[in-house]
Amino acid sequence: MHSYDGPELNMGLFWILLLSRVYALAWGQGVYAPANAQIVHSGAACNVKDDNMSERIYTIKEGDTLVLQCIVKGHPRPQVRWTKTAGSASDKFQETSIYNETLRIEGIQRVQGGRYYCKADNGVGVAAIKSIRVDVQYLDIPVLTVHQTISDVRGSYYQEKTVFLRCTVNSNPPARFIWKRGDMLIEQSKDNGVDIYEPLYTQGETKVLKLKNLRPKDFADYTCQVSVRNVCNIKDKSVTFRLTNATSPPMIRLSVNDTVVVDPGQDVRITCEVTAGFPPPTVTWSRYPGPLPLSAQVRGETLILRAVTPADAGFYNCTAVNNVGNPARKNVNLIVRTMSNLTFQITPDSNKDSETIQMGRDLKLSCHVDATPQDKVNYTWYKNGAPVFNSDSLILLRSDPDMAPGTSSLEIVDMKFRDLATYSCMASFSGSTVRELRVDVNISQNSVSPPVLSVPPGGQVVSVREGGNAELVCLVVDGKPRPPILWSRTEKDLLMPSGKPTVETPDGRLRLKNVSRDMMGAYRCQTAPYNGLNIKRREAQVQLNVQYPPILDPVFQDVRSRNYQMVTLRCTVLRSNPPRLTDIRWFRNGDFIRMPMPDLKETPELKFKLEPTNNGSYECRVSNTVGTSACTFNVSAQPYNAEFYFDTPNPVRILKGNNYSYNLQWTQKDPDATDRIIGYWINVRKNKQNLLSKQIDLKGKAPEKGVLMSYTVSDLKIPLSYEVRLAPITTYSTGDYVSRIIQYSEPYTYPRPSDHVCGFEDERICGFSQDRSDIFDWTRQNHLTQNPKRSANTGPDTDRSGTKEGYYMYIEASRPRTQGDKALLLSPLFNITSSKGPKGRVPYCVSFYYHMKGKHIGTLNVYLRVRSIASVDRAMWTKSGHQGPDWKKAFFDVTPSGPFQIVFEGIRGSGFEGDIAIDDVSITRGECKQQNTVANAGKTVLIGGSHPLPLAKWLTFGLSCFLSLLFR
Repeated sequence: MHSYDGPELNMGLFWILLLSRVYALAWGQGVYAPANAQIVHSGAACNVKDDNMSERIYTIKEGDTLVLQCIVKGHPRPQVRWTKTAGSASDKFQETSIYNETLRIEGIQRVQGGRYYCKADNGVGVAAIKSIRVDVQYLDIPVLTVHQTISDVRGSYYQEKTVFLRCTVNSNPPARFIWKRGDMLIEQSKDNGVDIYEPLYTQGETKVLKLKNLRPKDFADYTCQVSVRNVCNIKDKSVTFRLTNATSPPMIRLSVNDTVVVDPGQDVRITCEVTAGFPPPTVTWSRYPGPLPLSAQVRGETLILRAVTPADAGFYNCTAVNNVGNPARKNVNLIVRTMSNLTFQITPDSNKDSETIQMGRDLKLSCHVDATPQDKVNYTWYKNGAPVFNSDSLILLRSDPDMAPGTSSLEIVDMKFRDLATYSCMASFSGSTVRELRVDVNISQNSVSPPVLSVPPGGQVVSVREGGNAELVCLVVDGKPRPPILWSRTEKDLLMPSGKPTVETPDGRLRLKNVSRDMMGAYRCQTAPYNGLNIKRREAQVQLNVQYPPILDPVFQDVRSRNYQMVTLRCTVLRSNPPRLTDIRWFRNGDFIRMPMPDLKETPELKFKLEPTNNGSYECRVSNTVGTSACTFNVSAQPYNAEFYFDTPNPVRILKGNNYSYNLQWTQKDPDATDRIIGYWINVRKNKQNLLSKQIDLKGKAPEKGVLMSYTVSDLKIPLSYEVRLAPITTYSTGDYVSRIIQYSEPYTYPRPSDHVCGFEDERICGFSQDRSDIFDWTRQNHLTQNPKRSANTGPDTDRSGTKEGYYMYIEASRPRTQGDKALLLSPLFNITSSKGPKGRVPYCVSFYYHMKGKHIGTLNVYLRVRSIASVDRAMWTKSGHQGPDWKKAFFDVTPSGPFQIVFEGIRGSGFEGDIAIDDVSITRGECKQQNTVANAGKTVLIGGSHPLPLAKWLTFGLSCFLSLLFR
């Protein structure tokens, strides 16, 4: 069932190992960098081509699914990352997918077009990068607008009326425009009354039809038809406009003023009346910023807002459009009244640099409220409850130019004892239901004094453990009235933990929750310039000290060593707050290791001799007064894992009896790190059941770093996949198992025929492709993927070999298919360069199995398509109607005159019970023989697979590679 290709390698594998060894010596590592990256597609591509710059261009229709796969070689297996630019090399990269070999975008949009890069990296050498440009094709519905001009001619003897029909469309590629009057095509060369041109700076997106000196026949229906010539099967689109004597642009007027101010809770109704325009304009409402409120109702031309809130404020736009002239627009600025946060300021005589109230000097009281609209606020001042009016000693300022906008002030000139009183400031909106706000200020010799700011004893530095809560305190211990305290970071670029530059605290206590180390630092507290004296601000500082356990390196380390060798473990303290350590302890598998107390000022270190009995998990626990952290070391003489090699050329070999073998290859990571590796355990499993469990004997040859090892797994069933598990073995222990899935894949070599039957067992379907000129596609299916609701009286239950896992290709006759619909499946193009033999053209035998069961079976045709100046399809085989429940074999000879393809055409019959299937397709060099099976050894030239090189070519190839590396 298996064989181990150790020292006894075949000549081809010998050269692979020799070259890999030379490569390992060249690199100093037994690995190689990613190479030969390529991008393949399996999505709904319209076309893939190379432009003049040798860049691949992937064309796809908007809304289809983009699937790109990055295929790359490298060992260890590289990680693949996809990135994208929007179109030019100067654009920033945008993340489109995390590490993944396949990039899939469902319903791709035009903005997702651009250049896509796959970057493969395995940490060795230079990363491999490949790019492909994705061109998203689309065609929008065109927009047709009409513009009119009237000019006087010959001194107002008559007026000439000219009409411009402007057609605009967004498309890729650029659209072609066709104009029609009624059903008749408009050609400029045949009608002197029209001009067709492209305006400047429109880049092919606009065409204008100019009707000069309007004639009676020009009043008609005009159609603008746009086309991208059916690229990606995008159909033509059009728009029609009826031009009449009454055609005119829209005009509107509003039922309200340009600005509407309302109270919260009111209903607002705005009507946008259309006063002119034909065809009748369409009215729409929008809002800036943001969309219309959820509570908004649009009834024809009227917008209704129920119970408005401040969040509903903004500019509301009414637009009327009938595609004649420019749209008519009107804006309404909706303002919802708000009022909050009424504050006051007491400003002593600023000319005297005073900080206290003194008789005979001036004093200013200021009052400010945050309101919308700010300029509509009415301020009223009272003295001991009585309204204040302008006088020689009391001056009212509606808007104080020395203060923030919207601030009202009361100036007391040459203050007297009679001016000592309680002053009140009241803010309100006239005729509004918004509640008025009021603030009282007591002015007396004892009621106003400068504030004194103080940090309580011991509060200059606040220490807290990370994750805990902290309170920073900065109190106004004296002064009247006492202002609030504003907190900020002393470093100007740092924000407060809340994300704001400043935080107000009425009582001077800043409370911080879930403190982290990035919050550590100095905090500034200042008296606010409002609700108190407007003088030089008092300030102080508080230091926040965040304590945390030691930060160690490494957090985890895997340590491998040979048995009976000395091992040294080091645990480095990177940071700690407080920095003084209190304890260091070592543990093995959770048990304390008794040892002399280590020096707390030196790096913790543990040395010991590794033996089979002391393998395990070692932990170094380092503590300070805050907590404990740990370095963990997994110390073992267990060998490192094997590393599977995924770039084996043609690992699958076909055996008799529908079986195959798989050439499994791997390297050993750092084989000299542990005891000598003497072999490997290999398990082959299917559905978690062991089919093979065996020890691979290395026969005394130890693994070398970077050198490939090989083992052939046999007697695997086509087309099943298997899990293979591999673990290295030493004298003392067995390593961990690593696993991978090995899959049967159709050997496929393009563009030459090869040596195996194509059973459509993997998604590449041997290089076959769907013809885009047909109505629908062939489908790949097996018994397990069949639709349980499928028609029971048609189609095969299994593939030709009778296995449920085996795949085949078929056409589905159910809806939406109709009678006569065709599906074409194309083989790869075979570049037959030597088309003639000693007796004329070389014949080929085409062989396949077909299944045609059902009362509505249509027709299966097979054509030979020979590529020349014009491709020609020649019918070679046909069959129609019900052919029974079994798979049947068909074959015929072809003698192509040049590069050729085989085309399978399935035609849907009269009903849904008409599924047709094909399987096991082959092309055999030589004439067909009735007695031969499809896989006639030595003569089958089939779709897929590869030809092994002759020994002489292996020697020549290997020697040239060896010399080029040796003398580089």
